[in-house]
Amino acid sequence: MLENTSNIPILTILILLPLLGAVVLYFIPGKNRTAIRTTAMVTAGLDFLISLGLLFRFDPSTHKMQFIESSRWIPELGVEYFLGVDGMSLLLLLLTTFTTIIGILCSWSAIKDRVKGLMACILLMEAGTIGVFVSLDLALFFLFWEIGLVPMYFLIGIWGGERKLYATLKFFLYTVFGSVFVLLAILALYFAHGTMTGEYTFNLLKLYQVNYPYNLQLWVFAAFFIGFAIKVPIFPFHTWLPDAHVEAPTAGSVILAGVLLKMGAYALIRFNLPLLPSASIRLAPVVFTLSVIGIIYGAFLAMAQKDLKKLVAYSSVSHLGFVTAGIFALNQQGIDGSIIQMISHGISTGALFVIVGMIYERRHTRLIEDFGGLARVMPVLAAFFAVVVLSSIGLPGTNGFIGELLILIGLFGRSVPAAVLASTGIVLGAVYMLRMYQRVMLGKIRHPENRVLKDLNPREMLTLISIILIILWVGIYPKPFLRLTSASTIHLVETAHRKHAQTEAIKAGHRKPLTARTVSTSSYFSGADN
Repeated sequence: MLENTSNIPILTILILLPLLGAVVLYFIPGKNRTAIRTTAMVTAGLDFLISLGLLFRFDPSTHKMQFIESSRWIPELGVEYFLGVDGMSLLLLLLTTFTTIIGILCSWSAIKDRVKGLMACILLMEAGTIGVFVSLDLALFFLFWEIGLVPMYFLIGIWGGERKLYATLKFFLYTVFGSVFVLLAILALYFAHGTMTGEYTFNLLKLYQVNYPYNLQLWVFAAFFIGFAIKVPIFPFHTWLPDAHVEAPTAGSVILAGVLLKMGAYALIRFNLPLLPSASIRLAPVVFTLSVIGIIYGAFLAMAQKDLKKLVAYSSVSHLGFVTAGIFALNQQGIDGSIIQMISHGISTGALFVIVGMIYERRHTRLIEDFGGLARVMPVLAAFFAVVVLSSIGLPGTNGFIGELLILIGLFGRSVPAAVLASTGIVLGAVYMLRMYQRVMLGKIRHPENRVLKDLNPREMLTLISIILIILWVGIYPKPFLRLTSASTIHLVETAHRKHAQTEAIKAGHRKPLTARTVSTSSYFSGADN
């Protein structure tokens, strides 16, 4: 599964560059805020440009890992420094570097105290998140998984709102609790592989080569699922998210929604499906049930909110239910749709948090009842806001549509009741989003303070224009994004079903694993231009 080993350690550079930027920030005087912000922006910009370089050199026709970097780290324990990307991880890597830039831009004038610390936390979080998406060694993956926790803890705890200490403690306890289960699952696979093959290793590609006993798969699946479901989060593990979003500064909410929540969904695809296929298939109905509850429950909670930021936070619970449902449809359409939905959610929900932050910076309130008629005084913001809202509810022609469409196609192929119930979330999403937009932007100006609000400045317009372009690009022409993931998802689906058939054959008493029945995975999208 190795291909295109890189002579230049470009993935390592992507991880180290933000760390280097954070070190440079340490030597800049705290009073020189312009230099601090500029240094952080230059660092994030360079990282984004380097990640774009990966995109142009990537071969989408193969499922094999590319830009491989491998060296022995702790050979006595079977731990390697092992990095690589496929189409899925490359898309999430690009999302990370882009979202970091947006996080810095939206903090440019909003944060005036301890600017150096804020920018350093953003860069450290970028490094940790990139590490998660490119790690092919489970020990290394867990290290980066935990590194990303610390900067977000400080972002909420230092620059958060009135209830920041409560939100920080809740965030930390939930994520650490989940991390314990992830660590236990990793160790279980480590020892199982050693017992079955004689080689104790954390190398993910070697772990893929073994078909683990069904009972072990069930226990490891449960441990992984709890840890990753908390990170996504899906019902009933979601209760930490609204508090974290509401109390976090705008940059924290943007990065949390745009990138950190995707780590859990990414891990479900990367670990649960290929390592534990029989457990994934057998327990899919449980995941469908939790996902559908999250979609509908999150939507109703969003409808009931009076705070703009809390409304957007609960909408994330609803949207991410689609992602987990699509993953466990375990067909190409469902998984491709989930990956596109991850990207779309990161862009659209991140944009919603940016806009809420812009309004709060001017008005110092997030209560919906304190607004009304803002389009009369802020027509440019109202226009951008409308596009983002339509994207969030999945209007055809926007990025939200293509992901939800593919997920529902995949779900209909696996569970019609789950697909029908999940589709109600689209209707409910339109209700709470359009109602929110109407109450905030349309109608008469109800409060005198709103009459003097200033429209967007050039920096804010640049921030939103860059997001709108991606929203329209994915919505109108999704082919480049699907082309990146197609080969990987086809291979993943075929491998998972083949291994599941082997497990079933062994359970049925066959001495030799039977060949898996061929699963229809012919791509609805050709991997290359004809």
